Amino acid sequence: MPASKAQQKAVTKYMQKNYDQIQVRTPKGKKEQVQAHAESKGESVNAFINRAIDHEMDRDTQEGEES
Repeated sequence: MPASKAQQKAVTKYMQKNYDQIQVRTPKGKKEQVQAHAESKGESVNAFINRAIDHEMDRDTQEGEES
């Protein structure tokens, strides 16, 4: 059953209030690789990308502390 216009508006308002968007561009074919990898880990693409970002930021922070 499709969402009503009011429901769509409420979801849009919630998303704008609670989330930032970052657009990611990848070479042709990479999207399918990312989707397959995320699926193999039982994650959505969004969850996988956020986990990868967190991992790298943590690693970068630890490397900075070691210097």
